[in-house]
Amino acid sequence: MREPVRKRTFQYLVLGLGGIGSAAAYWLAQQAGADVLGLEQFPLGHVRGGSQDHTRIIRLSYHNTTYVKLAQAAYQAWTAVEADANELLVYKTGGLDLSPAGSRLPLSDYTNSLTTRNIPYELLDAAEIMHRWPQWRLPDHVTGLFQSEGGLVAAAKSNAAHQRLARAFGATLRDNAPVTAIYPSGNEITVVAGGETYTCEKLVIASGAWTNHLLAHFGSHINLTVTQEQVTYYASPHLADFAPERFPIWIWLDEPCYYGFPAFGEAGPKIAQDVGGQETTAESRTFEIDTAAFQRTDTFLRQHLPTAHGPVITAKTCLYTMPPDRDFVLDTLPGHSNVAIAVGAGHAFKFASLLGKILSQLATTGQSEHDLSLFRFSRPILFTENPVKEFMV
Repeated sequence: MREPVRKRTFQYLVLGLGGIGSAAAYWLAQQAGADVLGLEQFPLGHVRGGSQDHTRIIRLSYHNTTYVKLAQAAYQAWTAVEADANELLVYKTGGLDLSPAGSRLPLSDYTNSLTTRNIPYELLDAAEIMHRWPQWRLPDHVTGLFQSEGGLVAAAKSNAAHQRLARAFGATLRDNAPVTAIYPSGNEITVVAGGETYTCEKLVIASGAWTNHLLAHFGSHINLTVTQEQVTYYASPHLADFAPERFPIWIWLDEPCYYGFPAFGEAGPKIAQDVGGQETTAESRTFEIDTAAFQRTDTFLRQHLPTAHGPVITAKTCLYTMPPDRDFVLDTLPGHSNVAIAVGAGHAFKFASLLGKILSQLATTGQSEHDLSLFRFSRPILFTENPVKEFMV
């Protein structure tokens, strides 16, 4: 039987211990040690949210300079975590963005933002792509952007590292502790979770698909769309060709948008469609495979990466939680300056440690050195009735 947490009063309390919340607990614990409590409603390492599995993409190539700047800082944050954890968490394979003619995601947005930040990249035609990586089968009209710093973050391993380090710095982490009540009162916040009552000075919310459940305790609600997404691993008969040192992470910049990984964590490469799943809720989601979505990714793989195709090793589901503009929410709550919140918008894991660091800054000082203007909680689209949704990034 789990022993209850003896201490009841903390300076900082983090709700949600997925990718971002675990990072926030780690960065806060560096400063406040035993004055940090992290609460998770499910067992640590659960697969009900959006932060587990073996891998997530990390890349510098983004559609605007705000994200590129954050990505540069994210690499630095991961380097710091790796040094503390004494283990490798980021694996650089190179990153290949593939842009077919007439793409819904103009490649120029990516090249312009990289150029502005003086980040080197290469533009490749289809023939050169297939020369470097013979695994690809591409029509002549495809152009590729290759950026050597792209790669993957070992997701579940990184979450465990953040949690382990947070505890090493003195933080208390408790799982199986769902929140049943939050009472803000002046400079103090009371949280009832897992049958226990805690008080804190500063609260951090990093709860993904459960964000609005927690915001309701503050009389607030924002526009968020939750989708159930899935990834598929294949037992390629040419496994060596998809080793991380021989094959990059990749993104197909169009609608539908596909992305994939070399073999890592399973004995074969991984493929998925970005925002290819059905809308759901944290309560109604299932773990069943969407047959139509699987057929789309399977067809793409057969057409463009035929030697990757083979028997399915496993397919996994996760949740995306996205504002209508698919930009992060990263701010303090209006009227509650002692509450910091992050919503990762379904593309945040590459930034997870940095976002945790930013949350720690918002909690301790109320501000960050990073430009967060794009991610304000008060931006109108989060509250507009029937907002236009644009999920392509």
